[in-house]
Amino acid sequence: MAFTTEQITQLEGAIAAGVLSVRYADRTVTYQSLGEMRKLLKQMRCELGTALGQPRRRRIVRLYQSGMGNG
Repeated sequence: MAFTTEQITQLEGAIAAGVLSVRYADRTVTYQSLGEMRKLLKQMRCELGTALGQPRRRRIVRLYQSGMGNG
């Protein structure tokens, strides 16, 4: 699905206002939770960035263990 910057802006505004309903053009979408809205916003930004030629950001997590372990 192709997202627009206008849709991202509207969703950001709804999240900032604390409302669960957003109007996109001729339809209104009601989300179940703020978490669902944030997840969609992340997806929208990722897909729009990729469509604009921006590389995906990667997260690297390094884990370190000190001590002797289970021994």
